[in-house]
Amino acid sequence: MTLEFETPEGSTPLEPDELAQLIPAHITTMRQLNEAEQLNIAAASLWALGRRRSDILSEKFTKALHKRMFNDVWRWAGKYRTHGVNIGNVDAYEIGIRLHQLFDDVQHWIDNDVYTPDEIAARLHHGLTVIHPFPNGNGRHARLMADVLLRNMGQPGFTWGSGADLIHENEIRNQYLTALRKADEYDILPLIEFAWS
Repeated sequence: MTLEFETPEGSTPLEPDELAQLIPAHITTMRQLNEAEQLNIAAASLWALGRRRSDILSEKFTKALHKRMFNDVWRWAGKYRTHGVNIGNVDAYEIGIRLHQLFDDVQHWIDNDVYTPDEIAARLHHGLTVIHPFPNGNGRHARLMADVLLRNMGQPGFTWGSGADLIHENEIRNQYLTALRKADEYDILPLIEFAWS
């Protein structure tokens, strides 16, 4: 099966073996794929945000959330990527180690009031996008992880461009990608500002 789409700038192209693991047989266009994924993500959001969680900063929750977000669409949902990608600088074999480091940092920031809840959530989001643990869906996963963390800290979730389309190329997506690149340069403020836009 061939999907008829181009990967937007700032996205990870799927490898042929990953595309072969598409579950719904009727999907042939990017629009159909996005619709199927969005339905799956909406259900996962209800599950993730439905109650306070004690295990957010763990590989188990990270994988479970990704699986719930994409399990009706991709057979690889909830499984780490096994190859290099065009985003981030983390080799596949480092994913688990880097996630543990990130989660330890986040817990330290929370326990010691190092940053505000907004900044902690933005730093978690950025760290997850750099690690890029899954074949695809990392930005959407990282945004939901940040929102779950904020909810656990008694804060409202981010607005992420006021619900704008962050999947297709557009001005709001460009602002988001610019904010992520600034965070790569250790300037987290643009990402926090975007998260609340």
